Amino acid sequence: MKTIYIKNDIGVLQITGSVNGVERIRIDENDSYEKSIVPEYLKKCVQEIEEYIQGTRTDFTFMMNPKGTDFQKKIWRIINEVSFGKTATYLQIARIYGNTKAVRAVAAAIGKNPILVAIPCHRIIGSNGKLVGYAAGLHKKKWLLKNEGFSFQSEFSF
Repeated sequence: MKTIYIKNDIGVLQITGSVNGVERIRIDENDSYEKSIVPEYLKKCVQEIEEYIQGTRTDFTFMMNPKGTDFQKKIWRIINEVSFGKTATYLQIARIYGNTKAVRAVAAAIGKNPILVAIPCHRIIGSNGKLVGYAAGLHKKKWLLKNEGFSFQSEFSF
């Protein structure tokens, strides 16, 4: 398992992974980090993240290996279906999961997403259209959505 740090327009990304895939991506506000040598098995991830940040990529193909419960992984697979530049609500995700009464559990699972940016939990918003809940802060969530061309006046849609 290797952790590397990459600085780009959104901040410093902390990427952790192995030959089995990326397990974690976090956005750090701290500018003091050691420039990382990127191992071969993380190069595709770094390249795709950079392309996304630069606005030339809309999806990710690098191998991911997120750690979580079966329920969390199912929710992460569902949010991975929310298209680039679109949003969905926590309630919509719960509906797709098959249980609208599980909206709090769905929100908790989304909050545990270990692979920020690539598993697009930033695309999940409150039913009232407000940006709520993001591990890296709402200002980063807004940045990511703006980077995808979201106007903040669009309808919720996949």
